[in-house]
Amino acid sequence: MNREQKRLLQRQGQVGTDGAATRRTTSQDLARRRGPRTGIKQFFKEVREEMRQVAWPTRPEVINYTGIVVAVLVIMTSLIFGLGAAFSKFVTFLFQK
Repeated sequence: MNREQKRLLQRQGQVGTDGAATRRTTSQDLARRRGPRTGIKQFFKEVREEMRQVAWPTRPEVINYTGIVVAVLVIMTSLIFGLGAAFSKFVTFLFQK
């Protein structure tokens, strides 16, 4: 094991500073570290609080962004279709001779 691997394993907690392997964490150890689980009511309450903090766009902004997306979609579709048609014509021209 080289120094780089050893340092990585130390950062991950799999190897101690002396290079000896540390014991593996069990699911019980992880559960103890995480603490008690929240209930479903608490989860949805916290989700609702977080959603209130979101900066939602106004109606004119949504209309503007939608227009931009549609315009770019039309331009890119036309470009890809045009390039496909041009290459198709070129390839058929090459193989006809």
